[in-house]
Amino acid sequence: MASEILFERNPPIATITLNRPRSHNALTWAMYDGLIEICATIAADAAIRAVVIRGAGTKAFAAGTDIAQFTDVRNGADGLAYEARLERAIGALEGLNQPTIAAIEGYAVGGGAALTLVCDLRYGGASAQIGIPIARTLGNCLSIANYARLLEAVGPGLTKELLLCGRLATAEEAHSAGLLNEVVPEGEAYSRAITIATEIAEHAPLTIAVTKEAMRRLQKKRAEVDGDDLVTQVYGSADFREGVEAFIGRRKPSFHGR
Repeated sequence: MASEILFERNPPIATITLNRPRSHNALTWAMYDGLIEICATIAADAAIRAVVIRGAGTKAFAAGTDIAQFTDVRNGADGLAYEARLERAIGALEGLNQPTIAAIEGYAVGGGAALTLVCDLRYGGASAQIGIPIARTLGNCLSIANYARLLEAVGPGLTKELLLCGRLATAEEAHSAGLLNEVVPEGEAYSRAITIATEIAEHAPLTIAVTKEAMRRLQKKRAEVDGDDLVTQVYGSADFREGVEAFIGRRKPSFHGR
């Protein structure tokens, strides 16, 4: 895991790098668990005033969860366990008092998109694409919390279009919808994120921490909605197993609603 997710501490900035470029930084269980550990380290470090998260290379921020690991998800209970594990990881990033900034080059898909959604700010290169195309790939679903995060970020119209059509938002489209704070030239997302992080690090940390906590309280409704029955239904379906098998076999899935 240590080589798959990197942590660089350079106060007042910390950088987290998803480091599987040959697999488009697809996220493993160990990487999710590693992110939780890194966030705990950051939370306890008063010298860190801002956090940047990026993907290694130029082709992807993260291409979602490594699909091979979904072969272990055989029923609804396994699906709930996966979503809970994902929520612990992205919730750890979301729960930091320090501002978090995503530097996005290339694809931010599925679990990768979910990671960007919990960041406070997002900067993307010109070729950045963001989305959760599960309706045409795996045939699974999101947790209620992640549906809410996407809805909060771009509103119901684009949320439904991205999810129902299974497509990705381009960098310019994401910027227009508020999903990206700024589109920068190709290859410059990380340097722009560092510039913004450095600026923020000079500001009052208590004001920033209280502002983040106030927003978390205002968004608390999402935690009060139960969607476990929806997750159980989809992850326990034949369609989901077909989606995983088709993805691994590099063929188009055939979904039947069962």
